[in-house]
Amino acid sequence: INSFNKTNVNMIYIANWKMYGNLADIKSLKNVINLSNQKKFKKSKIIYCPPFTLLDVFIKKTKNSKIIIGAQNCHFTNSYGAFTGSINSKMIKNIGAKYVILGHSECRQAGDTNTTINKKIISALSEKLNIIFCIGETLDEKKKGNTKKILKKQISIGLSKVKKNKNILIAYEPRWAIGTGITPRLQDLEKTILEIKKICKKMPNVYSNLKILYGGSVNNENSSQIVKIPFIQGLLIGKASLNSKKFIDIIKKTII
Repeated sequence: INSFNKTNVNMIYIANWKMYGNLADIKSLKNVINLSNQKKFKKSKIIYCPPFTLLDVFIKKTKNSKIIIGAQNCHFTNSYGAFTGSINSKMIKNIGAKYVILGHSECRQAGDTNTTINKKIISALSEKLNIIFCIGETLDEKKKGNTKKILKKQISIGLSKVKKNKNILIAYEPRWAIGTGITPRLQDLEKTILEIKKICKKMPNVYSNLKILYGGSVNNENSSQIVKIPFIQGLLIGKASLNSKKFIDIIKKTII
């Protein structure tokens, strides 16, 4: 790995609970709230993205802490309408959440296209929500050597018409690494992160405040190596974030 010198005091930790969690699991927040209020961690951001059903109670529970709450997705229109089962950015904003995950590979697999994701991003930005914009290639695309091409397409279409990006975090999540326990080789990951920077450099509005996170089978064993890679400024954590002990362990191991 490049001998890039950095300190991880401004790290961003996002807990994506996916379709897990019920009211009884709220008690696990207590230890993370205590951690977030410690002086050592005050410059870092801890963001929880629980299912929609838990947004309200998470927001109330974390009210007097530094933890921020986000949603896992939103509809592409921020006007109200006949979209049964959908929740838009206006509703997310109204309940008090500050972030929304968009472009997650599981949503892409379920039918989200780059164009749909772009509409969602524009909609969420119009409500002044912060975006966690996920990008990543499939295993087949990787094997064919198309990683750069795929990421370029996802970024250029996904962030089309975005005037400024201070509200956007880019999370690189190789689709073949999510939930598989497999992570990229560190050399490959470093190369890909640099490619993302190059792609974004051609989009000045995006590049000006660029922050890149990594997600995909992050755990308390591999996290400390991942954050040593230049320009990785945070982690998007799925399964491991459901267990407060593991989540705290990851945070502690990656703040230098």
